[in-house]
Amino acid sequence: MRLNNYISATGLCSRREADQYIIDRRVTVNGELAELGMQIGEEDQVTLDGNLLTPKSEFVTIAYHKPVGIICTSETGVEGNIIDAIGYPERIFPIGRLDKDSEGLILLTNDGSIVNRILRAENRHDKEYIVNVTRPLGKNFKSSMERGLDIYNPVKHEVQQTKPCVVKILSPTTFMITLNQGLNRQIRRMCSVLDYRIVRLKRERIMNINLGSLPKGKWRKLTPNELSCMLAMLDREE
Repeated sequence: MRLNNYISATGLCSRREADQYIIDRRVTVNGELAELGMQIGEEDQVTLDGNLLTPKSEFVTIAYHKPVGIICTSETGVEGNIIDAIGYPERIFPIGRLDKDSEGLILLTNDGSIVNRILRAENRHDKEYIVNVTRPLGKNFKSSMERGLDIYNPVKHEVQQTKPCVVKILSPTTFMITLNQGLNRQIRRMCSVLDYRIVRLKRERIMNINLGSLPKGKWRKLTPNELSCMLAMLDREE
């Protein structure tokens, strides 16, 4: 096994972060400073900052129905953080984000090896949302959203072009949108460009994982089939 995979398998960090620990000379193998790309076996002893590392025997990835008001941060000092809201007995962390004012599906895991894989592929896999706005949708709304819009990024102080997406009108004031892009507050900013205000935004699906009938505020473990299918999709995208 590659050393960065071994470190990531402890649930402590991602493979990329593990590489940085190695570069920073914080990792030893059998008492010797580790090198990037090292292969290790079951008998090798790996330490980080002098502490012996042991891979977890079992990983978990869960689907959570996030309510409005919960913040997708693993910082437990932040009021309303997602970790305290779930109360899972082991250390887990969110994969990606869903803003405080939105609800719906978010994934969390203790497997650092898959987090970066999902985040790296964020602009290539589908995420599906149901959106309610305050006034009836105009006849050009669907085509304008699907074609892509110029939205302003207040953090980078620049205009960004949204990628083509798929929109389905469900009612005069409700639509479903499928994105394969992960800009911050993207749907809200797209609607704002067209002079629509969102009153409810709910994420229903990430890749092959559906929210389904999972009650608000509850979580469930992904099934082995869901997890294997998701990882296979990521393999194809890398």
